[in-house]
Amino acid sequence: MMETVEKYHAIKVDTEKCMGCTHCMKTCPTEAIRIREGVANINPDRCVDCGNCLRVCPVDAFYMDHDALDQLQNYKYRVALFSSVMIGQFPEAYSEGSIYEALLKLGFTHIFEVEQPIQLLIDSIREQVDAAESKPLISSFCPAIVRLIRYRYPSLIDNLVLVNAPHDLAAAYALQLLTKEGARREEIGIFYISPCSAKMAAVKRPLGEKESIVDGLINMNDLYSQIMKVISKKEEQDTSCCRDQLTHDGIVWSLPRGEARHFKRKSMAVDGIHNVVKILERMENDDIPELDFLELKSCHQGCAGGILLTGNRFLTVERLQKRAKRYPVTKDCPITNCNVQDLKDKLKINPIQPDYVFALDSDRMKALEKLQKVERILCQLPGIDCAACGAPNCHALAEDMVQGKAKMSDCIFLQNRYLNENKITLARATKNLEKAWGKNRFDADCNKRGGRNEGF
Repeated sequence: MMETVEKYHAIKVDTEKCMGCTHCMKTCPTEAIRIREGVANINPDRCVDCGNCLRVCPVDAFYMDHDALDQLQNYKYRVALFSSVMIGQFPEAYSEGSIYEALLKLGFTHIFEVEQPIQLLIDSIREQVDAAESKPLISSFCPAIVRLIRYRYPSLIDNLVLVNAPHDLAAAYALQLLTKEGARREEIGIFYISPCSAKMAAVKRPLGEKESIVDGLINMNDLYSQIMKVISKKEEQDTSCCRDQLTHDGIVWSLPRGEARHFKRKSMAVDGIHNVVKILERMENDDIPELDFLELKSCHQGCAGGILLTGNRFLTVERLQKRAKRYPVTKDCPITNCNVQDLKDKLKINPIQPDYVFALDSDRMKALEKLQKVERILCQLPGIDCAACGAPNCHALAEDMVQGKAKMSDCIFLQNRYLNENKITLARATKNLEKAWGKNRFDADCNKRGGRNEGF
């Protein structure tokens, strides 16, 4: 299979809502955002769909593409795939059976938590770790981290575990079971209920495989609201058969140490993308302990902190840990109702190729020349990292200058100096500010958004 080349991003910007407050730009781990004409602009080559921009936006200017529930009617068999973290969002008053019933009321005919055949994934990762010459191997569970490594740390790309995500495994598992019952593929619609934008992007444009077998994407936040409209605290039917293959290990898989716990002391788990960046920096410099396996998750508390979850992430973790205690460990729950070898084959993906989006130039010599120019420009910039130029920091502005996307006068401190030295006119200085912040942005307006802690 050929790797998908075209990039897709689930996160979009509503330009009518965006006020160019810089919160998103400052929190982006790949410096993919710039403010232009008072609106956030996302560089699609650098975005990893981590969702930090959406999380910090005080005016909800970021949104995501997803499919509507009415698309279910296009299929005879309508499969809901979701991570166990979705169950953890609901208050204890609602049982897992009640949540399953609500999904059936909404139009789904079959329900699968994606971590059900998790033993196959555990075995596959262990095989790769045991055979690896270069360690630690890095989990490929979180798509945002895979893309971060591919773009920003391409030297570590060979350390990635080459296995499919749980939702792809569960989709293949669901297809097997339904086709055994006589369903045709064209009658089956597999809908993944995503906890984050990175997993949405991974379904639309997967790495290491040609395409995903998932047919539709549903925003977990939106679905939570739909479920709460129809859910009942009293179970009316037995849905336990939908959880036959669910285990303790599967329920906690997407939480911190959900994967790493299977490698005992020779593993480490890190959550939060800015913490992950620090670890990857150290790994590039060979400055981490001797490990076999490294579990990295973009969101704090793993998928329990996904940007499309409604519930508090700490309560979600607590509920899932309590729920997991009621289920057997994976080794005591063998998979007997499917073709195991076929699922194992579908777990394998092709090597992921690096994408050098952070390189200043494809020509090595030209890149070195540009790097030297960046250093010379930085000598002139104040190093305050105020973001008033529309870039997240002085270094990013210097890189933009070298790439022909910005000028020295974009820095308001240099601009003020140039004004004092009569090197530019006041009209020119005003035009430079409007390029980043738009016209009339500096007019007095008591209704402006962006006050302290607004939106948090």
